[in-house]
Amino acid sequence: MNRRTTLLVFMSILVLSLLACQVSGLTATPSLTVSPTRTTAPSPTLPPMPAGQADQQDRLVAIYDQVSPGVVAVQTSQADGTMFGFGSGWVYNTEGYVITNYHVVDGADKYEVDFPSGDKVFGTLVGTDLDSDLAVLQVNVPASVLHPLTLGDSDQLKVGQTVVAIGNPFWLNGTMTTGIVSALGRTIQSNRQVPGSSSQYFSAADIIQTDAALNPGNSGGPLLNLNGEVIGVNRAIVTTSTNSTGDPTNSGIGFAISINIIKRVVPYLIRDGKYDYPYLGITSQDNLPLQYLQELGLKQYTGVYIITVTPGSPADKAGLRSGTQTTSISGLYAGGDLIVAVDGQTMLDYNTMLKYLFDNKSPGDTILLTVLRDDQHVDLTLTLGKRP
Repeated sequence: MNRRTTLLVFMSILVLSLLACQVSGLTATPSLTVSPTRTTAPSPTLPPMPAGQADQQDRLVAIYDQVSPGVVAVQTSQADGTMFGFGSGWVYNTEGYVITNYHVVDGADKYEVDFPSGDKVFGTLVGTDLDSDLAVLQVNVPASVLHPLTLGDSDQLKVGQTVVAIGNPFWLNGTMTTGIVSALGRTIQSNRQVPGSSSQYFSAADIIQTDAALNPGNSGGPLLNLNGEVIGVNRAIVTTSTNSTGDPTNSGIGFAISINIIKRVVPYLIRDGKYDYPYLGITSQDNLPLQYLQELGLKQYTGVYIITVTPGSPADKAGLRSGTQTTSISGLYAGGDLIVAVDGQTMLDYNTMLKYLFDNKSPGDTILLTVLRDDQHVDLTLTLGKRP
């Protein structure tokens, strides 16, 4: 893939744009056109700000003062010194570990970490996770330079809650934007390819959707609640628009990896350099049209319909079934199992199931699946594998 352009991954007809602006050559900063403004008369005096707005403004100012010292810029290069990419990151702890996105460091040889204090240092790549798009760097700097951020709890998030993003869009370091939690529990494409396929990828789950402005360079930066706690790591946007340099631009739909995934994954990346996700060995699809559901003959429309079962996978060994009966819709086969519960917890859809597994289970764990098969509820025991 040409590294002169921002990495792009296609989601349906939309472009899911990974936010690390990948560049090559010696141009470190894109040229920005800034239009001067002038006034011909004094601006009128603004009325006093309502107390509630003043309180939130003070809170946002306090968050920036508290958090921004722990947000870094990550600039990557190749062995010959060629500029390679640019993104954001944040200080994880006092041992010098820094969190960013996998796609920010992917393919690079050197990883420069720039602190708001003015300190610049090369980091060592400790571990990567293609599935959730995470990378951990370690830097050796004085303790006074490190300002670890406080971790929140993404399970406590509510749709509509105000969130804050701090990062380095378009090389504009220390930029703060605000928005809300637009949705929770999203599933998007991961960076890990399904073995033997040139076009299929595994899924990344427990993703936060936000309308906080994210642009190229925000990748790897923190998404925060109004307590100044990290509740996500900014990862991607959905957009069909680009600017004059070909970079994707914010459309109001951004995605962040939930902090509870980070809490689970990062300790393994620090210790082992990698993390293994639980694996069933099925494919499914959410939001099937009503016509498809009726063709499948399903008596309920919530649950995880099994489209395919990978031979030899944990799902295959547990006896899960995919559809084999032809329907009037090409490529759609009826007769597959519908997973309606895992360990007694109702599964509304594929997103719900992946979030439950990723947040609570590891390879080798045994789970109890309840499936709807031929109008009967059947319980099956499955031992989770690890993604190949």
